[in-house]
Amino acid sequence: MDVGLMMIFSSYGWEGMPDHQVWEEDLKLAGLAADLGFDVLWSAEHHFFDYSFCPDNLQLMTWLAAKHPGIDLGTAAVILPWHDPLRVAEQAAMLDLLCGGRLRFGMGRGLARREFTAFRGTMDESRARFDEAAPMIVDALRTGWIEGRGPLYPQPRVEIRPRPPHSFDGRIYAVASSEDSVASCARLGARMVMFSDRPWPMRVPAIELNRRLHRENHGGREAPPLMIVDFAFCWPDLAEAEDLARRYMGKFVESNFHHYELLGEHFASVKGYDAYAQKAEIAKKSGLSGATEGFMKAAAWGPPDRMLREIEARRAVVGEFEAAVSFRFGGIPYEQAETSLRLYAKEVLPVLQSWKPAEKAAAAE
Repeated sequence: MDVGLMMIFSSYGWEGMPDHQVWEEDLKLAGLAADLGFDVLWSAEHHFFDYSFCPDNLQLMTWLAAKHPGIDLGTAAVILPWHDPLRVAEQAAMLDLLCGGRLRFGMGRGLARREFTAFRGTMDESRARFDEAAPMIVDALRTGWIEGRGPLYPQPRVEIRPRPPHSFDGRIYAVASSEDSVASCARLGARMVMFSDRPWPMRVPAIELNRRLHRENHGGREAPPLMIVDFAFCWPDLAEAEDLARRYMGKFVESNFHHYELLGEHFASVKGYDAYAQKAEIAKKSGLSGATEGFMKAAAWGPPDRMLREIEARRAVVGEFEAAVSFRFGGIPYEQAETSLRLYAKEVLPVLQSWKPAEKAAAAE
């Protein structure tokens, strides 16, 4: 099982922290993760607000590729409606050339209305823009040529230079929660990405749908294992871990309420966001404390032995998966985030990395 570090670059919950310190702390944790044996460094793309601000994760990964030559780099995700697909394909191909085939390219369509507004766009267009741009980019990375015949991105056929020198098979990811996004992910043949933000049994229908549609779209081949973006607080004492995890995860849930306007009404009327309409209804009914409890049921926290039991139980529900783990969220002081990461790396990471998909384990026996 591959396990990566997820960077979100947030200042929500850290009163008065300057932006440069946010970046210094996340990048310091990334360096530790690279040294301690994690498989991938991942970053979100978000803009403008305390919730998260990494406006160009491909640029970030280019810097990290040079600084940490022994680890893969991943985007979780490049938000396609905010970009030109030709430029994204060029940037990803060039980065993959420079880093020797270590890029794991993840895409999404965006969720925060206020980010769309700042980009002079609307959430109503996000599905059409993603569905038109994503196959153009994937085809470009696989073939070296890009072409678009849709109304949003009419693109003359042109060669990507420098040509992509490495196969992207197995290295394409797509964030998906709604049925439309799951279907799009399956058509692309991408690895589906989900976030640990609600109890996992609620996610099983979407996961099963992805597996079925992937088989239908790809000649019966099974879908690659899910990737889960996790939020972890690894701490030696159970009582302290629960108290601190509730504090920091509660603050992170609060930031979600604020950034995504989960108590508003717009998700019910915006096309293609049904999964988030469900999440918004849960938020309205349960309030912040109830949503925090649901988040804690999905996320990973506690001493290492508890975390491993919970992750094993999750695996029994959703099947095999990769993980991208955030240790810095919700106002966690840097010293605690580093302690959590180090303990996780020492006692949780080696166990997870020893897990093999069922078919590989059977073949090895």
